Amino acid sequence: MSQTSVVYRTLVLIAVDLLAVVSAVGSAYSLRFLSGLFPYEEFHPFRNYSGYLLILLAASIAVLAANGLYRPRRAISWVDHFYAIFTSQSVAHAIAMVSTTVMWPDASSSRLMVAMSWLLTILFVTTGRYIVHRVQVALRSRGIDVERLLIVGTGEPGHLVLDRVQHSPGIGYRPVGFVSDVPGVSVAHGLPVLGTLDNIGEIVRAHQIHDVVIAIPTLSPRQLVDVVTQCSNEKVNIKVFPDLFQFMTSGVNIGDLNGLPLISVKDVALRGWNLAIKRAMDIIVSSVALVILSPLMLLIAALIKLTSPDGPVFLIQERVGLDGRPFPMIKFRTMRPDAEKETGAVWAKPNDPRRTKLGAILRRFSLDELPQLINVLVGDMSLVGPRPERPVFVEQFRRTIPRYFDRHREKAGLTGWAQVNGLRGNTSIEERTAYDVWYIENWTLWLDLKILLKTLVVVFTDRNAY
Repeated sequence: MSQTSVVYRTLVLIAVDLLAVVSAVGSAYSLRFLSGLFPYEEFHPFRNYSGYLLILLAASIAVLAANGLYRPRRAISWVDHFYAIFTSQSVAHAIAMVSTTVMWPDASSSRLMVAMSWLLTILFVTTGRYIVHRVQVALRSRGIDVERLLIVGTGEPGHLVLDRVQHSPGIGYRPVGFVSDVPGVSVAHGLPVLGTLDNIGEIVRAHQIHDVVIAIPTLSPRQLVDVVTQCSNEKVNIKVFPDLFQFMTSGVNIGDLNGLPLISVKDVALRGWNLAIKRAMDIIVSSVALVILSPLMLLIAALIKLTSPDGPVFLIQERVGLDGRPFPMIKFRTMRPDAEKETGAVWAKPNDPRRTKLGAILRRFSLDELPQLINVLVGDMSLVGPRPERPVFVEQFRRTIPRYFDRHREKAGLTGWAQVNGLRGNTSIEERTAYDVWYIENWTLWLDLKILLKTLVVVFTDRNAY
């Protein structure tokens, strides 16, 4: 992204945020004093809140900037974005309230009006930024404000990076080609190989590259430093796609053992009170969800029986859960009763001919998974965790994939960190394992809530749901 584009985008965001804050405070004032919805003993003219508004405007921009919300970002997690806006506006409103009290101690104000302005500011700022984001996505999809991308590495990680970029045109990357770590390769995954690591600096300069993604897991620290050094004179962003071990240990922390420094690369976040909190959330959410969704589940059950009367409504399948123990997982049946008669245990594939017509719809929107709320309620599963596999696949993967069985240190989940990051269906088991192990070792209640919120979006957009 050019410097001019960065400045222009930042100014647009600042203008949108300022307009959102003014609109939120104005709307809160109108609701409190002009709408007639809320009784009051004393009418406050809007000028009583002018000082509060001015301080809030300055504090909002300052705190949003401090939280990095004006930095250029090609890919956005809207759950993270909303959380950052929520915390930023909460801090900004606290600053405005304290400052107003100190500077104008005799000024009267309505606590209800201030509370409404806080909620509306979060809503308006989020909405304004979402509109800006959608406009950017539309422009980038049409080739406006795109950046030229160079991928270092022609292996599977490089192919994965290319695939994600090609399926996300709104991010605004235009892949130019690959750099190989071995000579003699001219084409990879449909793009030209522009050279090797030895001349990456010349490639960046000659092809006017804006971003470089290094996707060679076996690259040594010395080679990585050499790549960065060659590109140091160019205005280029460099990102590294981590290998499995790097991903698993990305959350390392440093402690000490009576003065001896230790680096922790593996920890267990889910224990003690954390485990109790997670179980309490499982019980509450699954109970409420089963009550609310029971009419839909009854309708699905009736439709399955009407459209495929030869088989049962539910598929009860053995899966492997906590500590490697098997449990009966419940799903709505989406395939013919004899689906695995000739093949045995196999994964579903795109346009799988074994699916029923109704089953294809249920699987597309993950409605076949709803009965697993019963598994969650009785304690076989959790709302969030590694997705459970069948015993035959677990035995196969645990022999070939490092740390695969570590996924079973916690309960299996109705949804998971890997799934909301696009790793569902016929995708890399190694990557799924890395995401699952990272989740287990970095669990927080907020992370579970974030995954649940992202799941609501993923069920409508995931192309790997088949």
